[in-house]
Amino acid sequence: MLADNRITQLFQIEYPIIQAGMIWASGWRLASAVSNAGGLGLIGAGSMYPEVLKEHLEKCKAATDKPFGVNLPLLYPDIDQHIKHIIDAKVPIVFTSAGNPKTWTPMLKDAGITVVHVVSSAKFALKSQDAGVDAVVAEGFEAGGHNGREETTTMCLIPNVRKAIDIPLIAAGGIGSGRSMMAAMVLGAEGVQIGSRFVCSEEASSHAHFKQAVITAQEGDTQLSLKKHTPVRLLKNKFYQEVSRAEGEGATLEQLEQILGRARAKKGMFEGDMEEGELEIGQVSSMIQDIMPAGKIVSQIWQEFCDAAAQPFFKP
Repeated sequence: MLADNRITQLFQIEYPIIQAGMIWASGWRLASAVSNAGGLGLIGAGSMYPEVLKEHLEKCKAATDKPFGVNLPLLYPDIDQHIKHIIDAKVPIVFTSAGNPKTWTPMLKDAGITVVHVVSSAKFALKSQDAGVDAVVAEGFEAGGHNGREETTTMCLIPNVRKAIDIPLIAAGGIGSGRSMMAAMVLGAEGVQIGSRFVCSEEASSHAHFKQAVITAQEGDTQLSLKKHTPVRLLKNKFYQEVSRAEGEGATLEQLEQILGRARAKKGMFEGDMEEGELEIGQVSSMIQDIMPAGKIVSQIWQEFCDAAAQPFFKP
């Protein structure tokens, strides 16, 4: 089955499969492995100081001659230095999130960079299109990490966004297999962005304890939390229970910030503290059962997609 559509053409990749730029998981090893397998690998700049990002860009360029990109949360500090390193390294693709795409899209586009923005509603998808981005990622409520307050599921979000915009659309949230990829494409997406499945890849920089917790997670083991602060889907642990109790007692934003503290996500996902750490992962974690090389994940998802496309769903 050919994988030739607006997304593969836009990124010059073989399959319309994008690895999300998850913090503390998506370094140069993962990004280059996904790109080498025919998808689009993204370096997650959200957990990197500018000089760390520069190092990952250099190593990724040495590890692959295929297109790769950077996921760049716009609300993070040192954003101007991040963008300088990205432009200097001639990174071809940037996925922006958590901020106004109008702020940096013109500069990135002037540098010849393809820009994609992550949204959680049709309203913000339209604003992103108006800001001049080349494509949008519509991320549903099921997704791991930071999420939309509207709690719109992927199955409802994708058709609404497809109706609102003309530019290419990438679906995210709850997608971890070829069959779920097929569902997203039927709803109007032209590609998929996958995070949680790649957390459990051999090349992901996430801690082995975190990977193990993900593959043993069951249905209902994640919850959207911290909606007064920045909504984030968490794997339930001691830290989550503390947040849940505080929210149930009507904690203020300041009180939640005090509980969150500093480097909580690093403590959990990168350093492997399964009790006190913040463990960001999607609902699809209940369907992830093993840790595999990233290239094998890409090929498996694509094969499952092709098998689903060939299945005779409607018999005469």
